[in-house]
Parts: sequence; C-alpha cells; structure tokens
Amino acid sequence: MKRIAKIDVNKCPQDHTCPAVRVCPVGALTQDKRNAAPTVHQDICIGCGRCAMTCPKKALYMAQEV
Repeated sequence: MKRIAKIDVNKCPQDHTCPAVRVCPVGALTQDKRNAAPTVHQDICIGCGRCAMTCPKKALYMAQEV
C-alpha cells in the first residue's frame, strides 16, 4: 500500500500561506487562496512525508491509501 498525505482541516488555521506547499517535490499540494487550507492531489502525491514534517500545526499527516 502507498502512503499519501491527508489534511485535517480542523487543525489547519487557514490564515496564512501554507509552508508545506513549497516543500512538496512533485507539486501535489496547492493552495487557491492565502486564507484557505491546501488541497492534496492524491494522484500526484508520492508519499514522501515532507509536507507533514513541515506543517507547524500537524494538520497534514501521512496515511495508508485504501
């Protein structure tokens, strides 16, 4: 099974530019507005975990794809 990034929007403050978007090596994270939670594009995510390590609120996390 593949690991993929997921987001818990209840933990995401959604009041800043998401720092995890910059660290994704394949562009699997996007953020439409500065004050919005990022979107994880599961079809692009390679499961490296960089976004989860970068997220200051631990709103991004890694999970097993089902």
